[in-house]
Amino acid sequence: MTFKTLSFATLGAALIAAPALAGSPVEPMAEPVIAAPAPVVSTGGDWTGAYGGLSLGYADVSTTGTSTLSGDDVIGGLSLGYDYDFGQFVLGAGLDYDVSNTDLSGTDTLESIGRLKLRAGYDLGRGLIYATGGVAQASLASMGEDTGYFAGIGYEHMLTDNISVGGEVLYHAFDNFNGSGTDVEATTASAKVNFRF
Repeated sequence: MTFKTLSFATLGAALIAAPALAGSPVEPMAEPVIAAPAPVVSTGGDWTGAYGGLSLGYADVSTTGTSTLSGDDVIGGLSLGYDYDFGQFVLGAGLDYDVSNTDLSGTDTLESIGRLKLRAGYDLGRGLIYATGGVAQASLASMGEDTGYFAGIGYEHMLTDNISVGGEVLYHAFDNFNGSGTDVEATTASAKVNFRF
């Protein structure tokens, strides 16, 4: 066997073995890459809709004028309302009715406070910070009923899409209560639970 023959034989063997060493002449299909789904992050709820709820808190009441009385006790009740979410801002209206048995220096008793309220708040996503105010009506055992005004601030937080909790501090004023010459002031601080429809 000559050198030339040996070279051709070696070259031929190399060419035959090359596809076997290099793999298939057809490129394999790439395995599809399945990306893990991105976690769903809730940035907040939509505050639009009706709600109803319960409140429980503390009332501090005082009077000036013809009689000077004071007292504090538990207050609590029901609320109904409707909010509309404009995106960053929320506007709403509602009704509250709270009952109490706040003794005023053994002379009179705060029996209830009802409110027709407006509120405007800033949408924090699952939270809502707001200012509120409107017309209030109070009932005292011996002086009867009278209408005044109230104003305050509050915060509400959505635990779920249907249940929210919050707190509210309100100042109430009733000038010349039912023509008695006595001015009545009441400050309430309440915790609230609302069910949203």
